[in-house]
Amino acid sequence: MLVVVSNASSDEHDAGPGHPERAERTRAAWDGLMTAGLHDAIVATRARPATSHELHRVHAPAYLAFLEGVSAAGGGHLDPDTSMSKGSWSTALLAAGAGIEAVAALDRHAGDAALVLARPPGHHAGPEQAMGFCLLNNVAVTAAALVARGERVAIVDWDVHHGNGTQEIFWDDPRVLFVSVHERGLFPGTGRGTEVGGPSARGGTLNIPLPSGTAGDAVRLAFDELVEPTVSAFAPTWVLVSAGFDGHRADPIGGWALTAGDYGDLAARVSSWVPERGRLVAFLEGGYDLVALGASVGSVGAAFLGEPYRAEAPSPGTTGMDEVAAMQDSWRRQAAAQVAVRP
Repeated sequence: MLVVVSNASSDEHDAGPGHPERAERTRAAWDGLMTAGLHDAIVATRARPATSHELHRVHAPAYLAFLEGVSAAGGGHLDPDTSMSKGSWSTALLAAGAGIEAVAALDRHAGDAALVLARPPGHHAGPEQAMGFCLLNNVAVTAAALVARGERVAIVDWDVHHGNGTQEIFWDDPRVLFVSVHERGLFPGTGRGTEVGGPSARGGTLNIPLPSGTAGDAVRLAFDELVEPTVSAFAPTWVLVSAGFDGHRADPIGGWALTAGDYGDLAARVSSWVPERGRLVAFLEGGYDLVALGASVGSVGAAFLGEPYRAEAPSPGTTGMDEVAAMQDSWRRQAAAQVAVRP
């Protein structure tokens, strides 16, 4: 069974006229699950608001008070791309609490995995900053709650944009592994391969920036040769996914050439890294072409359930392969150097 947690029924967040991050996204994602034939396998669950205590683990109190105040005053622009309306705060609280509700459902053995189909997205939101359409860092709130109860959490971010907010929050936390596979040079400009974590968590951050035009073959190779060994060595007790779908070839914002079938393949790989049933939660991040979004979410939901459904065929291509090979070579040289200096 697949737990699906959503705040769609209470969505009052308005990012502004013509904004790509709109309420239709969650509806398109849900429709994608229905098209995939997963209706009978879904355990639909309503989101609940994150508490102050849960939010304070990752966000500064003054920042939270600021967001609440902007929304209470009727909304306004936080930066050129990110804005709030009167209903944004209540909607964001539900999005931030949705992942914790998903964990609670999995703890009750309600499903094998969970999808959080909530908005606004979260992976760009830092401890004290909203940006990139994001207000609260949904995946980080859930990860911090899991860490607080003694879990080891791996966060895999396959959004085409780097999850800079998530990286900042867990930069020096050895209990959380953050892995991001994203488009090189795209907003927000972070996520270089040299960004590997703080002094207490060296190697706890893995960034794999790949060029514009990257298709599924290169991303699959990166997952197989770089991400899987890193996650395996970390030995998480829970795996969370920042599941952005703006790397789809039809997306108006990203520059990759992925298909819904590629996202299904990535989901199948991540599913195999989970230590046991019911320890996997994926969070909707980007994805702004509604048809592509629905097809991709349907493929991911099917993959989480072990179903072969793919709305599109996977995409072949050599773009990005050289970058993955170079990172592999770098890792081999570093490992050889470490062996050479051991007494």
